[in-house]
Amino acid sequence: MIHIEPLSTDRFDEFFRLICALAEYEQLDPPDDQARQRLYDDALERQPPRYRALLALDGHVVCGYCIYLETYSSFLARPTLYVEDIFILPAWRGKGIGRMLMRTLAQIAMQQGCGRMEWIVLDWNEPAHRFYQAIGARQLDQWKLYRLEGKTLARLANAGE
Repeated sequence: MIHIEPLSTDRFDEFFRLICALAEYEQLDPPDDQARQRLYDDALERQPPRYRALLALDGHVVCGYCIYLETYSSFLARPTLYVEDIFILPAWRGKGIGRMLMRTLAQIAMQQGCGRMEWIVLDWNEPAHRFYQAIGARQLDQWKLYRLEGKTLARLANAGE
């Protein structure tokens, strides 16, 4: 029986293994030990948490997860539920787990008074694109994602000093 539950301290190791599996799927380096500790602290020790996570379980086996947090829309004057990650292990795909996670996230968004949900999908991830279109999501072609990180982030932060 598939069910969804919030991340808890006793399930953190399984949650972290899924994050590493997502990194492998996206051909990225997995989080290091320091990042692992920050993930734990930011969700389970910090008040309020920096992010929240849901786990999908098939019986007692953790087979998927999502990470979400709130941002804010100045135009709607409402929070936005932002989905940072959603991942289902390959053996469990096609069983409705992604839809269950997205439905749960939509329910949370409604309970929290959010005006919308948003997330980013890699351009090459065609199965994800098809899934999101099937649940009624639309791709925002007019928006482009920009990012500052590492040295360029630090350079901007320290500009003028």
